[in-house]
Amino acid sequence: MVVIDDAEAKGLTLPETYGIDDIPVVLQDRRFLRNGQMPYDPSMHDKMMGMTGNYPVVNGTIAPFFVVTTNLIRLRLLNGSNSSIYTLAFNDGRAFDQIASDGGLLGGSARIQSLRLAPGERVEIVVDMSDGQGAVLRSVASGGGDGGMMGGMMAGGPAFDFLEMRPSGSLGASPALPDQLADLPVPSAGSASKIRKFELQMSGMGSFAQFRINGQSMDMGRINEVVEKGVAEIWEVSNSSPMAHPFHIHNTQFRILDRNGAMPEPGERGLKDTVLVNPQERVHLLIRFDHYADADRPYMYHCHILEHEDAGMMGQFTVV
Repeated sequence: MVVIDDAEAKGLTLPETYGIDDIPVVLQDRRFLRNGQMPYDPSMHDKMMGMTGNYPVVNGTIAPFFVVTTNLIRLRLLNGSNSSIYTLAFNDGRAFDQIASDGGLLGGSARIQSLRLAPGERVEIVVDMSDGQGAVLRSVASGGGDGGMMGGMMAGGPAFDFLEMRPSGSLGASPALPDQLADLPVPSAGSASKIRKFELQMSGMGSFAQFRINGQSMDMGRINEVVEKGVAEIWEVSNSSPMAHPFHIHNTQFRILDRNGAMPEPGERGLKDTVLVNPQERVHLLIRFDHYADADRPYMYHCHILEHEDAGMMGQFTVV
């Protein structure tokens, strides 16, 4: 994990003492053998569904705990798994405040009791531990299905206990969270010059499964899109497959305009570079590439489930 802060964020009364009240937390599930080895040898099912593990791992550690010494704790969460989509909550049902998404602080904190985090997504939350009671951050089983292949494709992530929070005997005081965190104007579709459409597609089963975007699998020799630097566009991402796919775009941060015409939840109204697109869902993103342009060297957009991008659910674009 790379943590990037700026003067504006440093000027706020947020928990920011690394290792004390500001903690990076990389969430993964890994498949270990009884002898401790962790081979990567994906089965047909793994390639279709994405590989999941039998042990939850936090920052490379199994069964971790953190000794809390302050009233408020800031957790910078990253889903670093191959494919698991986690629904995160605390075992005692306590609410917490989301203060940031992939690309930085939200306009204001969002009070929630659970959140969904797909591979590649990042969020920051602040947890109030002033009651002195311990709590466990866990991935709650979600979704459903009939237990068969298609049911499994529609199901949610695994149920795991990730991180135990153990308050010390005496907790230090923490400043209250500020009402405003960042200046984030409401995004307007009217600022966009064009619309590009991307359809996430799966077909076939098992070893015959194919993963495409707009009918094409990844080809290193093909540039799928050419984008003009500094020009706002709307990228419409739809999912015609039976699985949710986290769609990641390189070289920018975007704003989510809507999901199936509805405004995104407060935690998704900040800067993002990965968006989870559910089956039969259509999302609109307001996007602009302001930083790096290269007519020859492409950037990528892809599903952030490792086995899906490896199987072809990826495309390339240049910025000119």
